[in-house]
Order: sequence, then C-alpha cells, then structure tokens
Amino acid sequence: MWTIRQEQTEAFRQHHLQKFEDEMVEHSKERFAVLCKVIGDEQVRVAVRSGMRRAGTYGFTNKGPIRLFIEMTFLCGSGFDTDPQYPAVSAALRNSADQMIRAEQIHREYVEYLKKVAGPGGVNVHKALNEIPDLARKPMPFSSDGLVAGLLREMTRIFPQKVAYVGEAGLIKLIRVGAAEAERYQFSTVRQVTLLVVLMFAFGHSCTNDLLYPWIAKTLRDEKILSPSARAERLEKRALTWLDHVLARNREKEAQA
Repeated sequence: MWTIRQEQTEAFRQHHLQKFEDEMVEHSKERFAVLCKVIGDEQVRVAVRSGMRRAGTYGFTNKGPIRLFIEMTFLCGSGFDTDPQYPAVSAALRNSADQMIRAEQIHREYVEYLKKVAGPGGVNVHKALNEIPDLARKPMPFSSDGLVAGLLREMTRIFPQKVAYVGEAGLIKLIRVGAAEAERYQFSTVRQVTLLVVLMFAFGHSCTNDLLYPWIAKTLRDEKILSPSARAERLEKRALTWLDHVLARNREKEAQA
C-alpha cells in the first residue's frame, strides 16, 4: 500500500500554494497594470502574498474568494477590510455566512464600486489623481477651524463619485483617522493634516502601512528626517512624484489603446 507521508502532503500543498500565488501575481499585473508597473514585480508579489494571508484570516480558502480579496486590496488599499470608506465590505467579511456567500456579497459591492466610482476604464480615478496635485500646489483654502468642512469640500471637488459612494459619515470617520495619524507623526498644520487625509482618501486608510505604497511608510519612518515639517514636506514631494509616474503610465496606456 502506498502511504503519503506528512512531509509529502505539505510539499504538495506548498507547491499548489506557490502556483496559485504566481497566478495571482500575473492576474494583478494584468488587472491593475499601471499600479503594478509603478511598484515593480517584487513588491507586487509581496502584496499578493500578504493579501492571501489576510484572506485566510476571514476563512477564505477557495480560489475565487481569495482572488476577490486580492482584487479589493489593489482597488481599495490593503486595509480595505477595516476602512470606514467601505463599511458594507467590512460587514460582509465579518458575518457568519459561508465564504462563498460572503464573497458574492463583496463581489456585488465590488461591481457597484467599479460602476459608480471608478467609471469605464477607471476614468473617474484617473481624473481624481489629476486633481490632487492642484490641491498640493496651492495654499490651503480653509483654516484649522473649518478643517472637516474644508476637507469634505475638497474631496468632493477632487473625486465627487467616491464622495457620493462613501457618504459624509464615512468621510468624517476617515478624516478623524487621518487627523489621529497626523498627530502620531507630529503633523500639526492644516496642510500637513490634509496631506495624510487626502492620501488615505486616495489610497485607503491604512496607506501609511500599505505594501502597495511602500514609499509612504518609508518616508514617515525615515530616521534621517529629523523634524515633522521636513518629514511632511518630503512626503508631499514623494506623493507628487508618485502621482507623476502613475499619470505618465496612464497616458502611455491610453496612447497604446
């Protein structure tokens, strides 16, 4: 009788896990080509691997639900599962239903987001990314007393489709998260707080720790930058540089279409 030893079973599992990871890397590079080209193949794999692990914490073991989890990660940021911008997704992940039922609920929300927010070919996202540098390059049009109202107004100007989708309550929660994160890094001016909130609005509330945007964490934790003002200034410059790369990739993609 042929007996499969435990180490053989584990080797078989690891082989198929690696094969699936490879598939998800290629899928992500095809589905989210611009972002993946900007961050590079190695970082794409790191992000995919992390997404697979996090999907498992929600009981997602089937390929379909894991693939969907990874797509949501690239679309909405690695912390989409706890982001106040996506409460319906968070609720679906945490309910007690079978993984396939939960994945169907999340997929419906995913399709709705693509339709109402991203637009055909991500046109609304591209337009919003073009608007962000304009905000960064001019004086803040509001004071600290009007921070919340001012940020809501600017987010509506930058990305009205997403504001309509998230709603005011979710955006106010996001602003509070951004303000708390700003305090953590001793960012005290309106411009500095706005910088973090807008990054979270664009890339997800966990962007300061997101493997898809490693330049943010690297800048915030750079021990060579000694003052909060210098750190905020460096982060703003790197954000604008990153946006320039993404927008250039978008233009290349459109020219090839």
